[in-house]
Amino acid sequence: MSVFKDKVLLITGGTGSFGNAVLNRFLRTDIGEIRIFSRDEKKQDDMRHDFQARMPEVANKIKFYIGDVRNKSTLKYAMKGVDYVFHAAALKQVPSCEFFPMEAVKTNVIGTDNTLDAAIDAGVKCVICLSTDKAAYPINAMGITKAIEEKIAVAKSRLSGDTKICCTRYGNVMCSRGSVIPLWIDQIRKGNPITITEPSMTRFIMSLEEAVDLVLFAFENGKNGDILVQKAPACTIETQAKAVVELFKHQAPNEPEIRVIGIRHGEKMYETLLTKEEAAKAIDMGNFYAVPADNRDLNYDKYFKDGDTKRATIEEFNSNNTKRLNLEETKEKIASLTYIQNELNGIPNLV
Repeated sequence: MSVFKDKVLLITGGTGSFGNAVLNRFLRTDIGEIRIFSRDEKKQDDMRHDFQARMPEVANKIKFYIGDVRNKSTLKYAMKGVDYVFHAAALKQVPSCEFFPMEAVKTNVIGTDNTLDAAIDAGVKCVICLSTDKAAYPINAMGITKAIEEKIAVAKSRLSGDTKICCTRYGNVMCSRGSVIPLWIDQIRKGNPITITEPSMTRFIMSLEEAVDLVLFAFENGKNGDILVQKAPACTIETQAKAVVELFKHQAPNEPEIRVIGIRHGEKMYETLLTKEEAAKAIDMGNFYAVPADNRDLNYDKYFKDGDTKRATIEEFNSNNTKRLNLEETKEKIASLTYIQNELNGIPNLV
């Protein structure tokens, strides 16, 4: 018997890549119900028909709720009777958040506050908030709003009663909606140049399945207020592009060309999953790090102590100092993805 037996799980932003991955993982288990909460009725309809076709015997476990995390009343309605919440709703395209930062604030900041309030009020047992490496030392609007999301989650955890609140922070999820690999595949097939921003830029890479694994690890092992991070590998953008070219060049009408277009608005040369300050107190959990919440109150006088020398010696965990995958390793990791296998074999992908 699993901890999800007969339980109700709600996923905000549930029609996205993460929601689809969770449904594929859990729908045939003993879970009672999975609620998909999102504002796009077309994506919900597509998801409904996809799972009715592929998993007709369990598709009735999926319940769809139209709503927006910006609107607390729609969350309160959807949250009734829910045991667990995976909060995945977000604006996460860096350039669009740069041009429309208040829209990112409304979804990523206010939406998170609304979601956590509704979950606490409904007596939800556990909420996992999905964050990003861009929240560590943020320089763009998307990263700044996700950093505030994490701060809200930690702050709420101090007064959340029986509701456990944790965050997961991870890097680029390959082949998720809006990510670069599907774009490159399309460019290769059309005979267009493969556009990359900066060849030496490094990024953490992980699969959707690994993203779900991280959320489940947080669900099972995280303590209230924790931020959990996977020890993910990284590669350069050039290496990733070359790996995709090698996998799909047989589908190209001409020899694929890689074209450098320059760094976009708000992008970094490398990303950080664990800041130096967080690394000083992080707990090593094997394949993961847990950053515990600072639960001191505002009366700092009673916590007075000498400076922490440990803090000055611990390095941050970023995409430049993690394990760097070479071309063959990157190609192998990309080729293992279900999305890529479907694309290579002519099977349509919903996400």
